[in-house]
Amino acid sequence: MSTVQGALDPLVEEQIFASVIKPDHAYRKLNRLINFDEIAGDLKKTYSHLEQPGIPAVRGLKAMLLQFWEDYSDRQMEAAVCENFAIRWFCGFGLTEKTPDHSYFGKFRKRIGTKHLADIFNSINDRLQKEGLFGNIFYFMDASTIITKTALWEERDRAIKDGHDKLNNLVIKEYAFDKEVRWRAKSKKNIWFGYKRHTAVDMRYGLISKTTVTPANVLDYQVVEQICPKQGYIFMDKLYDTKKTDQKIKASGCSPGTIRKNNNPNKNYDLDRWRSHMRMPYEATFSNNYRFLIKIVC
Repeated sequence: MSTVQGALDPLVEEQIFASVIKPDHAYRKLNRLINFDEIAGDLKKTYSHLEQPGIPAVRGLKAMLLQFWEDYSDRQMEAAVCENFAIRWFCGFGLTEKTPDHSYFGKFRKRIGTKHLADIFNSINDRLQKEGLFGNIFYFMDASTIITKTALWEERDRAIKDGHDKLNNLVIKEYAFDKEVRWRAKSKKNIWFGYKRHTAVDMRYGLISKTTVTPANVLDYQVVEQICPKQGYIFMDKLYDTKKTDQKIKASGCSPGTIRKNNNPNKNYDLDRWRSHMRMPYEATFSNNYRFLIKIVC
């Protein structure tokens, strides 16, 4: 557990928070728009074991949502909630309170379930939709990583001891604490262990409209139906360039704006340059989700 030593008077503490977290800060606005206590209350009715000593369910819920939005790994989230005043305040931790270590986030996520967490995220978006923050015309679809653990020496050693050549997706569920988590590789140097977040972004304000989480080895185009909006033109990269993806997008009432692969006979280089240009500002949503959060609530 991370901690800040010493104790402060509550009034002094609030003055400190007020001095560094301005009234128009994204997290303050989000806190006013969404009743997180109500959502956490519904969670506790279903999952009575969510509460942990010193960490109410609403704090865990807010931390999980910020981890989604900010695209933090569990260890990055541990550091953020301890060191970032705005995140500490938003999650409900005082300046001198202990904050959870990285293991807490994985356990909390496992208890809720990744699908339920995505459902919560989408229900919050319903509230933001009522505030008129969606344009419902142009969308950007992509996926990003959720790294749950960077080292698996213990698990690997046990697998090898049991006679396996290596620790891979065929045997990982026998050894990992989280049975849904998987390996994924985009290249020889870009390999991670965890989940993948699939997201559709409304391009009016850069607001994430729909999201779902899968094991890391699920391919991007395989979950198009789960995050596809009901209307609009959807910009996608080459990983979505399949006939099935186009069919699913059209069946949902949308038009595919996919950047085509170089070997696709229907590729139009001028059109794809325009599509790439349109996508560029929103790719930041997947490398630094804080930017989109500031845009949507300001």
